[in-house]
Amino acid sequence: MQPQSLRRPFAAVAALVLGAGLAVLAPGTASAASTASTASTGHAISPSTRFFVPPPADGSVQQIAQLAKKGDLRDARLLAEMEAVPSAVWLTGGTPAEVGKQVRTTLAEAALERAEPVFVVYDIPGRDCSEYSAGGAADQAAYQSWVAAVAAAVGRAHAVLLVEPDALGNEPSDCNLPVSAYPHTDAERTAEVAYAAKTLEQDPNTSVYLDGTNPHWQAVPNITARLLAAGVQQTQGFFLNVSNFRTDPELQDYGSWISDCVAMVTDRSHWAYGHPEYCASQYYPATVDDFSTWSQTTDWYTQNLGGAVPATHYVVDTSRNGQGPNTMSAYGAAPYDQSAATVATLMQGNWCNPTGAGLGVHPTANTGVPLLDADLWVKTPGQSDGQCDALGGVRAWDYTAYSRPGWPTDAAGQSAFDPLWGQVDPAAGSWFPAQALQLARLADPALG
Repeated sequence: MQPQSLRRPFAAVAALVLGAGLAVLAPGTASAASTASTASTGHAISPSTRFFVPPPADGSVQQIAQLAKKGDLRDARLLAEMEAVPSAVWLTGGTPAEVGKQVRTTLAEAALERAEPVFVVYDIPGRDCSEYSAGGAADQAAYQSWVAAVAAAVGRAHAVLLVEPDALGNEPSDCNLPVSAYPHTDAERTAEVAYAAKTLEQDPNTSVYLDGTNPHWQAVPNITARLLAAGVQQTQGFFLNVSNFRTDPELQDYGSWISDCVAMVTDRSHWAYGHPEYCASQYYPATVDDFSTWSQTTDWYTQNLGGAVPATHYVVDTSRNGQGPNTMSAYGAAPYDQSAATVATLMQGNWCNPTGAGLGVHPTANTGVPLLDADLWVKTPGQSDGQCDALGGVRAWDYTAYSRPGWPTDAAGQSAFDPLWGQVDPAAGSWFPAQALQLARLADPALG
């Protein structure tokens, strides 16, 4: 995960592309999802909700200007259209006063669009296992003050709030952190998420969702237990696939299974009551990397759900899943000729600035899928996941099998280099021009 950079008004992009002779959509008109202005009612998201289009990232403004100046009007238009699609606003730190101001500013901008903002609340202590997106509040007291400021600024406004991506997927016990690090225990992390959920849910017009990870990560029984401990039943539900690339069919199966599991283990009359470990998952009876087997897990829930009624909703991040995840298999063939072990390491890091990704389904609350409240662009398209390299463990490469002129030849340079992109990647949250352009070109559905 990563924070969102400072943004300029949308007019900056509009002026650039219009000056180049291109038409560009105004905020809020980028997709069919944003044609209606009806706000959500209560904690549910209305199918006619119009989501907020934040001003574009600074890097996108610069890249569009450069493309237009070179006469590449097609790519300039693609990026401008990408920036005209609703996306989330990340709240990533600052003092309580500063984050409160950010929330109020966003709400005022959203009101001008007659739209509903999506906020990502992302300041939990020990964030991201202290890795690429390290940071967060110093301790529980500081975090609670920060969350309370967010809640106070939201007030009674309509908003979607996604609470702490990775927080339940990467609990302290999942991280290789020193004993002196805070939080020390999984119980402390759960308490922080639960506090945020309860505090933000007090606004009757907010839709609050907790971290449900993605179907290539936590098994259904594990994430169900963590969601219940954090109070998911007191919220609207959970979110999936933030900053990841899993496909829509996978996500919809995984989301329905989690909701089924929650229903079973919280129904006092059900044989699985109190035992999420009994639930089937994407790992069994299904095989996680063979989607043709996933019907086996669906069949298991059909046979075992009984009288339990699934009622826990979810939302999905579709901002980069138009082409699905990169299997990295191409790097085992010519001209790269990387070994099976190298390809396996690349596959383990395929969440980190992968090549071949494209924008996915545009944000909409009219999904037509039971329990799926909305498809959203949560991860800001075009922003780097971090400096994905061998040093961080997400890249491996045999430079004797494949290299290019200008690539580093010394061990130190190679350890910080990303051979998939042929460069040192930008820091987490920074604009990544090559990736931004790839996402726009490979969008499915296509931009335009």
